[in-house]
Amino acid sequence: MPDYIGIDTSNYTTSAAVYISEEKRIVQRKKLLPVKEGELGLRQSDAVFHHTKQLPDMIEQLCSEYHISRPAAITASSRPRNIEGSYMPCFLCGEGLARSYSAIQGVRMYTTSHQIGHILAALYSAERLDLVNERFIAFHVSGGTTDCLLCEPDSENIMNITEAGTSLDLKAGQAVDRTGVMLGLRFPCGIELEKLAVNADKLYKVKPVLKDGSCCLSGVQNKCEDMLKKGEKPENIARYCLDFIAETIIAMTSSAIEKYGRLPLVFAGGVMSDKLIRDRIVSVYSGASFAAPEFSCDNAAGVAIYGYLKHTGDK
Repeated sequence: MPDYIGIDTSNYTTSAAVYISEEKRIVQRKKLLPVKEGELGLRQSDAVFHHTKQLPDMIEQLCSEYHISRPAAITASSRPRNIEGSYMPCFLCGEGLARSYSAIQGVRMYTTSHQIGHILAALYSAERLDLVNERFIAFHVSGGTTDCLLCEPDSENIMNITEAGTSLDLKAGQAVDRTGVMLGLRFPCGIELEKLAVNADKLYKVKPVLKDGSCCLSGVQNKCEDMLKKGEKPENIARYCLDFIAETIIAMTSSAIEKYGRLPLVFAGGVMSDKLIRDRIVSVYSGASFAAPEFSCDNAAGVAIYGYLKHTGDK
């Protein structure tokens, strides 16, 4: 049975996955990197250390549990995005293990970007892998990105990505985490902030700030800080933060559609696992595809699928 291993070592999560091609099924393991209470992330050197500790255990568990001895290919995310200069040391952990495994076992190795991994995971989860052969608009919304992307078929990289819009300052995931830490939540704050927000008893009007299809989100943090100083309830602050992000993404989507026409919409990235944000977007764009939460947050599923698509296409 041909299996395809994928590895992703982001600044949030260590993850490994296997795509069992005959069953069209993904199995994966992932573990958040430990962040001290009150802090907003890790230094790259600390992220590298934790990946080095966590990744071998993860690979051992997957290979033992699913009896994987020699996969058809192994793939690692080696960079945040497929653009020149895109680099983070933490991705060297997964790439290094994949290179070593490939050399020892004599199996094909591929590399891709963390961003393409996210998009492919969303397509798999939404049962829309057919879109790799079409043009579509994808959003990658996380702690490091708030990007609206035109995706087109590409023989070399599976898909070619053109940026249609981005955040010009704060990223959506940063807004979530900074608001959450300000409210006393533990980083990463997405799940806990959503739990607060669903109990809000007051909704504030929000007005997205867009410039040529790109957004500005720094005002969210400033507004939330101001609300807290004025004694606003944490639940209402949390809801304002998530509502602002949702309306911003809707506005960016509208701008992209105006530019490229009505294309399939796919939403990926950790922030897209928030049900309040997702429900608001679906209320405007009912045909949009979303990844399930386990495929929205950082994961290696799409990286494994990339290896499958490359390997079968290379034959």
